[in-house]
Amino acid sequence: MANERFALRAAVYLILIKEGKTLLSRRYNTGWMDGKYSLIAGHLDGREKVSDSMIREAFEEAGVRVAKEDLKPVKVLHRNSGNQEYMDFFFIAEKWEGEPMVKEPNKCDDMNWFPIDNLPANTLTYIKNVIENYKDGIPFIESGWD
Repeated sequence: MANERFALRAAVYLILIKEGKTLLSRRYNTGWMDGKYSLIAGHLDGREKVSDSMIREAFEEAGVRVAKEDLKPVKVLHRNSGNQEYMDFFFIAEKWEGEPMVKEPNKCDDMNWFPIDNLPANTLTYIKNVIENYKDGIPFIESGWD
């Protein structure tokens, strides 16, 4: 339809940091990039603040409770993913309640801590780039447009 507006998808990602390591989860049975490591993440549900979405996803996926004041925004990524565009919001947290565990075994078959400077080879490229560079002070990046 000519009058239909472009729709941009939005997602949130959580970089949990503990002793120089970050928590990654391996995608499973999702139909997209299965077998690759990513962060605790998810789509905004609509009529939901970005930070509230991140808090919800952290609990749904890993069973951890992160307080809003402990979420620090570190990166926004405008990403072209084939036939869809995303605006991705990355947060870091060094404080939370609960021990992370796989809460969605139908979508994740592994969740482990990995050294930030030695991420698995099968980490999603854009995720690896953000994790390795979250301290660079560059708040906005673009990816997948080449």
